[in-house]
Amino acid sequence: MNSISLENILLSIFPALLMGALAYYFFYAYFKSEDKKRFYLQLYRRKKESLPIRLQAYERMALFLERIVPHRLLMRIVPQSNDSENYLQLLISSIEQEFEHNLAQQIYLSDASWNLIKTAKNTTISQIRTALNGQGDQKQDLREKILSELSKTEPPSYVALRYLKEEVKTILA
Repeated sequence: MNSISLENILLSIFPALLMGALAYYFFYAYFKSEDKKRFYLQLYRRKKESLPIRLQAYERMALFLERIVPHRLLMRIVPQSNDSENYLQLLISSIEQEFEHNLAQQIYLSDASWNLIKTAKNTTISQIRTALNGQGDQKQDLREKILSELSKTEPPSYVALRYLKEEVKTILA
């Protein structure tokens, strides 16, 4: 008789245990789903808030790359004397100042794009130094010499600019 009552007790407890396990499973799944939803909503909000700042950083660096294209740089910066060394220093300091002005933008750019921008800047400076190796007699000669030397190849800024454009497309996609 004792064993029969134990069986009855177990048979009556089993459905309650089964219902408790099912309830636990459904509540666990529901709360896990809610946690994921909250996480993705927070991620979406953060991305929504940071996207304009990141795009502004890409815009500023695109402007920098456009401003250091040699023919644009030469249009903006006029030699103050006939000395090619002074003009070289003036051009380089202009590029460096522009770069330092935008230095904080690296926070919002990928490492690859930032390294490409630095490479474009350094290559442009190197090309200008190479083009001004000889001495020019007049102000116009300095500019013409740089333009003729650098017009043979694509400006390094354009390579970096194309990369930035592709990166922005992936961010917006």
